[in-house]
Amino acid sequence: MGSRKHNVAEARKEAKKKIAFAKLRNCPTSPRKMRLVADMIRGMDADKALFVLKFSQKDAAQRMEKLLQSAIANWEVKFDSTFDVDSGLFIKEVYVDSARMLKRLQPAPQGRAHRIRKRSNHVTMVLDTRQNTEE
Repeated sequence: MGSRKHNVAEARKEAKKKIAFAKLRNCPTSPRKMRLVADMIRGMDADKALFVLKFSQKDAAQRMEKLLQSAIANWEVKFDSTFDVDSGLFIKEVYVDSARMLKRLQPAPQGRAHRIRKRSNHVTMVLDTRQNTEE
């Protein structure tokens, strides 16, 4: 590996040490439906986002709530502190990428077949504190 590439990789590692994140892989929900939920909570405080997700009617909200709880647990372990309202923890980034697609065939009239695409997604959530962003 060249020195420039090595320096960039080291800088990326140092940046990851200062944030807490969680990933949800191969979630069997279409990315479009999951993005609706991600847009609801992007930029919110973590405690408020938990309440919003808990009382949301969308099925994808349950999976996103579990991911948020995992990210909070990662933050507690990484920075040796407990999560409370005064911690200033908020959702810095949430992004949804498409994952594998299962392709199935649906019988159609006159001997034909239609392709059904069962989509899935990857979700990445990054948490940060308000004090870190102000500095």
